[in-house]
Amino acid sequence: MGNNTLLKRTWGFFLLLPIFVSCEKPATSFDEVEDAIYYEKQQKVAAPSPDSSIHVMTWNIRFGIGRGPWFGDACGYKVVYAADEVMPNLKLIADKINLLQPDILLLQEADIKSTRSAYINELRWLFDNTYFNYAVYGSQWKAQFIPSDGLGRMDESNAILSRWPLTNAKRIQLDLRKDQISIERYFYERCCMVRAKVLIPGFEDFYVVNIHASAFATDETKHRHLIEFKEELDRISASGAVFVAGGDLNEIPPGSDSTDFCIEDMCPGESFHHPGDDPMHRPGNNYTPEVDWLTPLFTAYRSAFSLSEYIQNQKAYFTSTPLPDKFWERTLDYLFTNYKWKIGGTVIHQDFIQESDHAPVSGTLILKKK
Repeated sequence: MGNNTLLKRTWGFFLLLPIFVSCEKPATSFDEVEDAIYYEKQQKVAAPSPDSSIHVMTWNIRFGIGRGPWFGDACGYKVVYAADEVMPNLKLIADKINLLQPDILLLQEADIKSTRSAYINELRWLFDNTYFNYAVYGSQWKAQFIPSDGLGRMDESNAILSRWPLTNAKRIQLDLRKDQISIERYFYERCCMVRAKVLIPGFEDFYVVNIHASAFATDETKHRHLIEFKEELDRISASGAVFVAGGDLNEIPPGSDSTDFCIEDMCPGESFHHPGDDPMHRPGNNYTPEVDWLTPLFTAYRSAFSLSEYIQNQKAYFTSTPLPDKFWERTLDYLFTNYKWKIGGTVIHQDFIQESDHAPVSGTLILKKK
């Protein structure tokens, strides 16, 4: 999902004064489109020459803290995790990646030297401890110092990892929330997409797009993110190229039986759905007004799992839960293409229950030859 609690204390503003007079901005803003940041291994692992398909996976890794409590979600209390708490879980994530061997991996919430995850460059560590030769990333939430609750330095990324070279990699800014006061919006995450061209020998122009849409916006921001995501896919498709795209859309599929999780995920001391409750719904938990927001994507492109498959057995496609002691309860993570998926090649890795509050989704993508 994402992060919900930020700058709740008014005294936090006064902590900003020394930073505002320094040379470096405390929070980072971005251009509408700018170059992504590249990683490349010096000692490369030999990349296979695919015959007709590749294995693609998306995974929100929850900045390496697994199912642990965190103040921004999961009824948590902790703000900062120590290295000896983060590293074992990063190793679990790397082990699962090395076990499944996706050719292309879309990661969300991989921290780059953030205070909350012990200043570990999680993306670099995962890149170095897996077989990928190339990676690109764009920052989703970047600040030198966030005063609220001791968050401190923040750099959370969306990344694409690949066996094959990545070129023309861009970070694409999505709309900012309009439902926050200005000081909170200044320090809050700036949701984005990361797009890259993958150079697979013998195949047509092929692009990957990774998105992490807003989780907690109470206005039209998340809807705009989904529209902007589809518009980007439309542009790639109109150029004649093939794409695979996905990530954490923070939206449930059309036709879902359950659309409101406020009561199921309520924390001690909270109250929702009663007269006088403010807010009436738990932020990020009521999808009832949004039930058709993914319909254009499912209509225009091929999902790794079809809506008909989902409707027949919804629990089998659940990928997320905010609470540490719960099994998966909703579907938020997706893969789409404008070409073809191998029938029977999609897996929702629901057995990965320790590594994150999201389960990975993988699929076998058919490639279009030149």
